[in-house]
Amino acid sequence: MNDSIKPVDILAHNREAWNKESAKGNKWTIPVDHAAIEAARRGEWSVLLTPTIPVPRDWFGDMRGKRVLCLASGGGQQAPIFAAAGARVTLIDNSPYQLNADRHVAEREGLTLRLEQGDMRDLSRFADSSFDLIFHPVSNIFVDNVRIVWKECARVLEVGGSLLAGIMNPFLNIFDLEKVDRTGEVEVRYKIPYSDLEQLPPDQLKAKIDSGEPLEFAHSLDDQIGGQIAVGFSIEGFFEDISGWDFLDDTISTFIATKAVRRR
Repeated sequence: MNDSIKPVDILAHNREAWNKESAKGNKWTIPVDHAAIEAARRGEWSVLLTPTIPVPRDWFGDMRGKRVLCLASGGGQQAPIFAAAGARVTLIDNSPYQLNADRHVAEREGLTLRLEQGDMRDLSRFADSSFDLIFHPVSNIFVDNVRIVWKECARVLEVGGSLLAGIMNPFLNIFDLEKVDRTGEVEVRYKIPYSDLEQLPPDQLKAKIDSGEPLEFAHSLDDQIGGQIAVGFSIEGFFEDISGWDFLDDTISTFIATKAVRRR
């Protein structure tokens, strides 16, 4: 990081950034309504790992009684749906505002959720083999080391359990997105793996920190997918998705979803 910028506590900074996003009504912070919960109780539900395509239902299996960990997926959107579908749900998220959205839905609908504030890289509060399924939407772009996340997921999952993960294709982050937004010009500027802290120009980084925007990291596919395989997962489901908003939507999908099963 540029020497003129004070060191940043990534976890604390992104916690406050997502508190702010939640207060602003970011689309990933808007809780599900009563009708969605009632439909889930009837077995009629869908959720997103990536921006636009619902996760195939056969990736989940029978949710009744299943021990589910919603990993860094606060916002009142997925955890309440799973609970209404009959799962035993634990949610861990860095942002108390995001957790409050899930608490609100649970109280409104009479659902039971275990809510934990914490770092997706540290699941030490959970015993080995505590869960049957982990649901992890696109959120590891907010941590600097994704291989730690996969290692922790493998530890807390039962052998035979599934990790459903949303991933941003790092290809998106080679471009100067600020310039695209500002001028419409496309310029390849950055390398993968990418870090705001290491690669953003100092003035842009300072502005991002000062404004409280989330700090982001783009992990290589070797770390994102190869990292899952390296800790004992077998990739058994895969699809790509567009963002629904970026300049590459008409050219290439920039999001990935994987279903990985713990085999050892």
